[in-house]
Amino acid sequence: MRQPGGQLLVACLVEQGVDVVFGVPGESYLAVLDGLHAWQHAIRFVTNRQEAGSVFMADAHARLSGRPGVCMVTRGPGAANAAIGLHTAFQDSVPLVMLVGDVASDTRDREAFQEIDFASFFGPTTKGLAKRVERVDHADRIPEYVARAFATAMQGRPGPVVLVLPEDMLTAPTAAQPVPRVEPAAAAPTAATMQAIAQRLAQAQQPVVIVGGPGWTPQAAQDLQNFAQAWQLPVANAFRAQDTFDNHHPCYAGDAGIGIAPALAQAIRQADVVLALGCRLGEMTTSGYTLLEPPNPTQTLLHLHPAADELNRVYHAQVAGICSMSEAALALAATPAPALIPWQGHTERLRQAYLDNLKPPASSFPLNLAEVVQTCQQLLPANAVLSNGAGNFAGWLHRFFCYHGWSKGHRTQLAPTVGAMGYGVPAGIAANLVTGRTVLTFTGDGDFLMNGQELATAMQHGGRSVIVLLNNGMFGTIRMHQEREYPTHVSGSTLRNPDFCALAQAYGYAAERITQTADFEPALLRALQRDHGTLIELPIDPEQITSRTTLQAIRERSLQQQSSTAQQEP
Repeated sequence: MRQPGGQLLVACLVEQGVDVVFGVPGESYLAVLDGLHAWQHAIRFVTNRQEAGSVFMADAHARLSGRPGVCMVTRGPGAANAAIGLHTAFQDSVPLVMLVGDVASDTRDREAFQEIDFASFFGPTTKGLAKRVERVDHADRIPEYVARAFATAMQGRPGPVVLVLPEDMLTAPTAAQPVPRVEPAAAAPTAATMQAIAQRLAQAQQPVVIVGGPGWTPQAAQDLQNFAQAWQLPVANAFRAQDTFDNHHPCYAGDAGIGIAPALAQAIRQADVVLALGCRLGEMTTSGYTLLEPPNPTQTLLHLHPAADELNRVYHAQVAGICSMSEAALALAATPAPALIPWQGHTERLRQAYLDNLKPPASSFPLNLAEVVQTCQQLLPANAVLSNGAGNFAGWLHRFFCYHGWSKGHRTQLAPTVGAMGYGVPAGIAANLVTGRTVLTFTGDGDFLMNGQELATAMQHGGRSVIVLLNNGMFGTIRMHQEREYPTHVSGSTLRNPDFCALAQAYGYAAERITQTADFEPALLRALQRDHGTLIELPIDPEQITSRTTLQAIRERSLQQQSSTAQQEP
């Protein structure tokens, strides 16, 4: 039986287990849209308002499911809009397949309408956007390319793959059939690697484990927890991987990321052994490559990661192993702990330091954001998903919320390690659409305005999220850096904002503006009881810049440093 390439493409997606595709429709892939209509009993198309929202939603779906998220965009402007999402998926190691409608083959290389050389745009010359970019020129080969795209997206260090689909290829008839569902191959650490890790850990006095990255499952997280408990090891989650290890466990020591707790930062610097599992030890996790110094850290580094090219790329490791996290955690859980554990007190002190860091500091501001986050902790169900984009506003969530995470059977954090603004709102909506779970999104005024239009997508497709919007009338992170580097020289970071409540209501969300801490709890309770989404706006004082300091303190410290430097100059 022959069918158009567009219908075969959708059949191949269904064979790979895809049940939802996010995208903005384009005339370059009308044949795929027709295929989605034919397969609507098995797969649904969520229509976004901008392509960045499509890729962010696919990214969120992938993080929650462990399988590649799928999005579709049209050529030229559509693909360009999607670039931010590809970059996020690449740097966050998220498996994703982006399908791009393209110009017809007979107009290629003429700079036809909206034509782009996708191999150059997304490929090796712009490394960091996609693992692979391929063009499907013959409908008969659609199954081959789709299967390879899914395999590439999941294998090793996961990431995004781009498939370019010429318009005429999608209408060409073909008798080809889908390739069976692809599963990633699991790699176990060698016995020699595990023996070397056990020997070095057993000789430690102040070890620290840092976990994160891709490939975790509920079973792997439980195995990791069993290992940490048997060995009494302090465990820190990498930047924005706070649901990898249960924050309520007595071995949990906090997250290594922006605004890291001073006690944890000191412990990593002074550790004699650091066991890094799954994480890349990137700039944010290492506080600008200072907690461990490249290329030869003073700590003994034991590094397990699914990608060969990540090991020894920045840091030289005494023990480096290529393996899947599910296999690594299983092997660690089977490794007997030593009879004597000299670092048990070290682990207990770090745990207490983490608990002390959770205590809300004194605040003179009308809205105590630490108490706001802890109210969310009390009222949200344990399997709730929390999403955020990029900005200082996220610091309160990262510091004061305790994640259960993978070991309880669910991923609960959606947060871009790449620092992409505009991620949280569409990611949160996608999380609710594909899981039905309660979703709370933390966002800032600048962050919300990047992709706030996806509230329309939520209303159209039945999505329900609770959005807590911190409005300080500026790009807060940039203002903080300005005050640090150029105190009192404000330039470009001030925002004149719309009425966010009216805007949310125009989309169909309920909305409330809260100005006092005591009013937040009843507002959140009302939001959780509604059968549609809610936006809760919190107008906050611009001076309330981080969970640890004020803008005025940053400004004064910078002016003092400049004054001291000027006095020392000849």
